[in-house]
Amino acid sequence: MSYLEHFKLSEQPFRLTPDPDFLYWSKQHARAKAYMESTIWLADGFVVITGEIGSGKTTLLQSFLAELDDNVVCAVVSQTQLTPTEFLQAVLTEFGFKPFNQRKVELLDTLNMFLIEQYSNGKKVVLIVDEAQNLSKKVLEEIRMLSGIETHKEKVLRIILAGQPELKETLDSPSLKQLVQRVRLRFHLGPLDARDMREYIDHRLAVAGRSPNDIFDDSCFDVIYRYSGGVPRLINTLCDTALLCAFAGEKTSLSADDIMAAVAELNWKEHESNTGLFEKLRQVAARHSGENALTQIEVRSEGESLSLHSFGPGRIIIGRSPDNEIYIQSKFVSRHHAQLISDEQGCTIEDLNSTNGVFVGEKQVKKYLLQDGDVVSLGVHELVYTDLRRASDDEASAAG
Repeated sequence: MSYLEHFKLSEQPFRLTPDPDFLYWSKQHARAKAYMESTIWLADGFVVITGEIGSGKTTLLQSFLAELDDNVVCAVVSQTQLTPTEFLQAVLTEFGFKPFNQRKVELLDTLNMFLIEQYSNGKKVVLIVDEAQNLSKKVLEEIRMLSGIETHKEKVLRIILAGQPELKETLDSPSLKQLVQRVRLRFHLGPLDARDMREYIDHRLAVAGRSPNDIFDDSCFDVIYRYSGGVPRLINTLCDTALLCAFAGEKTSLSADDIMAAVAELNWKEHESNTGLFEKLRQVAARHSGENALTQIEVRSEGESLSLHSFGPGRIIIGRSPDNEIYIQSKFVSRHHAQLISDEQGCTIEDLNSTNGVFVGEKQVKKYLLQDGDVVSLGVHELVYTDLRRASDDEASAAG
């Protein structure tokens, strides 16, 4: 049995090849496309779209191109590590010319005459440059000059630049001030938020023939977001790997454990650039792993030790959401279940209006100053508290 048959899919839902049929219209993708469409009805349309690697820029461009009317003539240049002359040759090649023996002045004249001719015939001309972050400042200056070609009534070339975030930095340099003044609209495609990410996964499965989504259970999505940061390409990679692992294990549905198995297969860490979680945890660990650590928490379940955490002064949140400092994946634990506040006086635990409460021993507590060795129960998980102040005092006494 094949992968697709196993999951009852008509096609692969998470392939990395850009495909407009799978494009999920988040609010920001819809807005970016509206900006691109504005180049058609704005005579001086000049739009810049930026986004992280894998944010869906190329798929968005393909969707835009697929819907252009017959009265729109379009050139797409995606090889951008070019000299000004090579760039002009690439543009004319897209418009059907063979300009490789022409000098730069001849290239400009040919392009100018072509644009005027198209305008006279009622055509609108759009130039799209993908991977524009690789353009040199000389080529960007050439694009500025092209954007100024006009008849006695209006400009005749619409331009869309699409690229990675470095393009924003390049355009903000003082030497390109005149180019930026020509730009009508700029938009940056960020990662999907957690809700959009879930809808994105459901959408791709539906297009691939599996609706409603009964492959990924609810526990999967927090973990997928935690490691993908909401970046579509990373979501696709992680989901596809998880499906392959599940297929190899003859499973027909996936849980958080299957996503973590895929994470291990890919050797990924938590996605730091968009969620900030991995960096935050790294900083917490660095800040609290030294001599200033006051509190130690051991997380247990059914007598088995799951993790060990040490913290210095400050507030620590416990819950099943991945943005917590102590992350406990359990249906009995609320998203933000409780907080620990550590200072020189000790450590206090406080219930954050959780569904199932906080217990110290057999007693349910709302706010409680922990004693060394206390066991706190959150659902089926236990937190064992160690007062590191006391441990330090004992060591000092022994040394004395």
